Amino acid sequence: MFENLTGKLEKVFSKLKQAPSLTEEQVDSGLKEVRIALLEADVALETVKEFISKIKPKAIGKEIIKSTTPGQMIVKIVNDELISLLGSETKDINLKAQSPISILLVGLQGSGKTTSAAKLSKFINKKFKKKVMLVSLDIYRPAAQDQLKVLAETNKIEHLPIIKNQSPLDISKRALNSATLSGIDVIIFDTAGRTQVDLSMMSEIKQIKSFIKPTETILVADALTGQVAANVANEFNKAVDLSSVILTRVDGDSRGGAALSMKQITGKPIKLIGVGEKIDDLEQFHPERIAKRILGMGDIVSLVEKASQDLDEKKVKEMEEELSQGLFTMENYLSQIRQMKKMGGMDGVMSMLPGVSKLKQQMSDAAIDENILSQNEAIILSMTKKERKNPKIISGSRRKRISNGSGVDVTKINKLLKQFKMMSEMMKKMSKGKKIPSGIIPDEIMNQIK
Repeated sequence: MFENLTGKLEKVFSKLKQAPSLTEEQVDSGLKEVRIALLEADVALETVKEFISKIKPKAIGKEIIKSTTPGQMIVKIVNDELISLLGSETKDINLKAQSPISILLVGLQGSGKTTSAAKLSKFINKKFKKKVMLVSLDIYRPAAQDQLKVLAETNKIEHLPIIKNQSPLDISKRALNSATLSGIDVIIFDTAGRTQVDLSMMSEIKQIKSFIKPTETILVADALTGQVAANVANEFNKAVDLSSVILTRVDGDSRGGAALSMKQITGKPIKLIGVGEKIDDLEQFHPERIAKRILGMGDIVSLVEKASQDLDEKKVKEMEEELSQGLFTMENYLSQIRQMKKMGGMDGVMSMLPGVSKLKQQMSDAAIDENILSQNEAIILSMTKKERKNPKIISGSRRKRISNGSGVDVTKINKLLKQFKMMSEMMKKMSKGKKIPSGIIPDEIMNQIK
């Protein structure tokens, strides 16, 4: 997320932080580099101008220039202004109304609106414990209603049955009646998109909005379109008065133009971001956390939250009990691999750690394969229960069988078993309260992560 921008800003601030003292010219030069980095990240020119104009007077103040840590103080000023630019506060979806509550999703075709409707329903159900129903108002795009139906049924979400040849307004009326009779708490209306903003589209949305009276009129915008997404949001806001924004495909956005321009151009907050293709890959937008990630400070809070999601408490307690006794099996290792994959693999975890661009470069230089998690998972799954419990019994013939079952070369199986042995020894020493000697982790592994 925003890797290109993060890398460029880290370089700028690295120079400023290394200097024991700073002149006004040095600060000015640094801010010019920040300006260029933001423009190259496809942040709107108007947004960049306002951002720099707010930072500059604070950054060249006497207190900063004469400070013993001027570089650090400038980073703090930029961080604070970034938070303000992104929206300052984390805002929840507005569900303050009498049931059934209506939420209206709008946006251009191809922005991920229908998929986001399904994700949003899961998000609301999980976070607010509300019963949600999905409704497709897209009668124009071929199979659009069927697409939402399939998404709903696949993910066990309530949806309004399709009746052919009904107008969007008639579907809306039927949805409200059905929701009232079925005890639905929230209805998510997925409106028709267009390849571009047009009068007929806006007129239809206004008519539907007037009838269903939604608590939220949310624009679904594609982060990869950069400042174009912010400009589209501005057009929608003028026509139908948006309440907030869902930004999709943020996980693939290395620039950040849409996220950084959206609030300043529209005045409307980004409330949620799409960070993957899975149904649960919709996250609340935290301006403070995103600002820290952009500046390479990491996002440890989100990392901890991700790690704690969907964990079976019983399994966690069982694993803790085993580890406290110094027992570390291949089943424990498999659980750790799967949890890492849930968090987006090594790449997903690394993106939330401080100094992200440096860490990723080190991973690249060390030729650490991102697919190693899936590879190790396949190896363990090709073992018998007895072998997972006691890997010491894995002889040459067993390794050949595991190799055939997993499609992985025997040398990689040997490497996994060697790593597992060292991890087991480390766990045993930790359970006995002993300090782990520096040599317990081999030099080749330490060299990869230094």
